[in-house]
Amino acid sequence: MTDLLIATSIPYVNAAPHLGHALEFVQADVLARHARAGGRAVRALTGTDDNSLKNVRAARAAGVSTADLVAANSAAFTALHEPLELSFDSSTHTSTDPAHRETVTRLWRAVAAAGDLYRKAYTGLYCVGCEAFYHPAELTDGVCPEHRVPPEEVAEENWFFRLSRYADAITAAIDSDELLVQPAARRNEVLSFLRGGLDDLSVSRPAGRADGWGIPVPDDPDQVIYVWFDALAYYLTGADGWWRSHVRREHVIGKGILRFHAVYWPAILLSAGLPLPDAVRVHDYLTVAGAKISKSAFSTNQLVEQGAASADPLHLVKRYGSDAVRWWLTSEVPRVGDVDFTEDRLVQRHNGDLAGGLGNLVNRTAALTSRIVDHDVVPDGFACDVLGVTEEKINSALLEFDFRAATDAIRAAVAQGNRYVEQTRPWAADRPERALITLIALGNGLADQVGPFLPAGAVRLRARLAGSANPPFRRLHGR
Repeated sequence: MTDLLIATSIPYVNAAPHLGHALEFVQADVLARHARAGGRAVRALTGTDDNSLKNVRAARAAGVSTADLVAANSAAFTALHEPLELSFDSSTHTSTDPAHRETVTRLWRAVAAAGDLYRKAYTGLYCVGCEAFYHPAELTDGVCPEHRVPPEEVAEENWFFRLSRYADAITAAIDSDELLVQPAARRNEVLSFLRGGLDDLSVSRPAGRADGWGIPVPDDPDQVIYVWFDALAYYLTGADGWWRSHVRREHVIGKGILRFHAVYWPAILLSAGLPLPDAVRVHDYLTVAGAKISKSAFSTNQLVEQGAASADPLHLVKRYGSDAVRWWLTSEVPRVGDVDFTEDRLVQRHNGDLAGGLGNLVNRTAALTSRIVDHDVVPDGFACDVLGVTEEKINSALLEFDFRAATDAIRAAVAQGNRYVEQTRPWAADRPERALITLIALGNGLADQVGPFLPAGAVRLRARLAGSANPPFRRLHGR
């Protein structure tokens, strides 16, 4: 069985985390937990991207040192792990982890040894939000298509990476699904970008423009390594030796950073003689009132003005619990397309699926277990059949990076369980043992299958079936 290395992207820490970050963390965590439950060895990675120019500018605007701003916001991202029940094995902070600096330096030297780095003067349009140069043709009405602001014109001398040398190899890898990009719309987007031709990539910045913040270019201290070259190397740092051929390497990322992961990162790996990722799994965005949730809007209270203070994941967990937040993020977010968040939708989904669905099925079963006299009765085939189909559907859905389909399978199993209760009527039967033992088997099996999605909820489901008086899910009330 192939080991799994799975990693989120690492967010800039120019501001506090929002619900969009929680989405990616939870998706990666579900995939990691599901693989572990299936007997696979897993290493799950996350961290923070500390060495960006936007962090430097945010610190200037706040009147604090970059190190202090990065430390405070990095801690805020780390503080999400316990409330959201995340099970990452490694969390790399790129400005303070000495192993990361060593990794970046080794990677730079490997790419240089391949003859893929050269220095030249350059003038271009730079979006600090993306930390990327844009061609005029890539802009939308003169503004960055991602951040909707005009890029800055920058003239400087940088180190460049021979990205163009690897266009054909990357195209072939994606065409053949050696490098799987999901969903198909994102795969097509990358292939279109590749077939449009690649320019070489600027991979350093003058140290003066970055206030000296970042990892110095080896043997050229007047330059710091471009934040994306630095950040992408985190996967090697966090892998801690796992980036090897017999491990399946998967990325979970947002659509706005697709080219960095499906084009730039594979090219750097090919240059350094390292294996490619096996999969890049891409999610779309969460919105509030139709607007993308972003750190800039969140930190300047624009979202609050739209009635969306609830874009704070810690606020949501404190008010509604981790089960409600994790369930909404996995059951409401489609495989393709943005989705609008409201607290009312979160409450409705929790109450319908968990309190009124799975929790109710388990409560009905547990309330009748005192009627079991003969504990040696074996369950009928119903539970085994339902659990087998549900497991197959969940496995298939998660392979396709479709969390909504996976949770749909759980809902369908709960509906079948409730129909079985109505058909067998164990509260009225003279000998209800077989039906009740079947329902206990079904409930425990569903707890196992919901475990990657709701770690704490699964524990409470098992406890209720074992005799706890506490309901596994309580009904929530909205704002």
